[in-house]
Amino acid sequence: MRAVVFENYQTFPVLKEIDDPTPAPGEVLLKVAGAGACHSDVGVFHDFPEDPTGLMTPPFVLGHETSGWVEDVGEGVTGLEKGSAHLVYGPIGCGRCRACSRGQDTDCERPADVGYLATGLGRNGGMAEYMTVPARNLVPLGDADAVDAAPLADAGLTPYHAIRRVLPHLAGGGRTALCIGLGGLGLVGVQILAALTGARIIATDTKESAMEQAAALGAITVPGGPDQVEQIRDATGGRGVDAVFDFVGVDATIKLAADVVALQGALTVVGIGGGTYPWNFFGVSYEVNFSSTYWGTIEDLHDVVALYRAGQITPAVERYSLDDALEAYRKLRDGELDARAVVVPHG
Repeated sequence: MRAVVFENYQTFPVLKEIDDPTPAPGEVLLKVAGAGACHSDVGVFHDFPEDPTGLMTPPFVLGHETSGWVEDVGEGVTGLEKGSAHLVYGPIGCGRCRACSRGQDTDCERPADVGYLATGLGRNGGMAEYMTVPARNLVPLGDADAVDAAPLADAGLTPYHAIRRVLPHLAGGGRTALCIGLGGLGLVGVQILAALTGARIIATDTKESAMEQAAALGAITVPGGPDQVEQIRDATGGRGVDAVFDFVGVDATIKLAADVVALQGALTVVGIGGGTYPWNFFGVSYEVNFSSTYWGTIEDLHDVVALYRAGQITPAVERYSLDDALEAYRKLRDGELDARAVVVPHG
């Protein structure tokens, strides 16, 4: 079969023929419906000089945002109908520790025993015609559009988990939330905030087309510039933002988040831009919950799919054939996309 393979760090991936996968006991063979191209993939093949985790040893097939239809099952797997559509929960833990028992494979206590982080991150992922996945990592999509659902495995799950963690900060009247960075995660984050809270949503980005999309979703948009902090604070009546979500994670965006968060607010760094912040007790509003987040649980993903099936979140998608998958990654690397690129291997 054909697949997009990551062969080495700081090396562009290749489209090549590889062996067809076979499901092991407890696994399912999926015919891939859609595979989202995530900026984390660009980090893997373009930004990182070497493996930052020790668990992403090349070569492997990219694609950690995947949906597909059941094609075959391995030994011991029952209850899955051939042709049924599912979203893939990407993280794969040991399945035995406390974190895995609650469906939070991202926090597995024995990652070295597993040997990889996730499908598409150390283990062959969904940028291919077929893939295998543990049966427990499938979330049913029912009759929802399986192709457009693919980005929800990360671009939906990650902001949902980040928002759910700080929902108490958005409970009550007059609350505000801020999304910094309006790529795939940020725009879905705006929709999730609207679905789960009554907060006034503020959004900011340097890309005008992204700001227009956020405004169409009901957000108050604030452009970058020297008065960006003042404009955001003005939108909150001067008190600051109750919950800030930085979907970029570089020095400038973390500083912006720290400058606008309210007293006793929450500041969550979601993006993996590698930024740092020089901590000072008097530099941030008092009693702020300043934290990071990573992906989410499989229970969260069930919630995300429920929101998708109810029409409350809809990722903006631009479809590509498998032949054009490398062009999709080039556009993503060069900042030329206005929607999530989803590779559709079977047309």
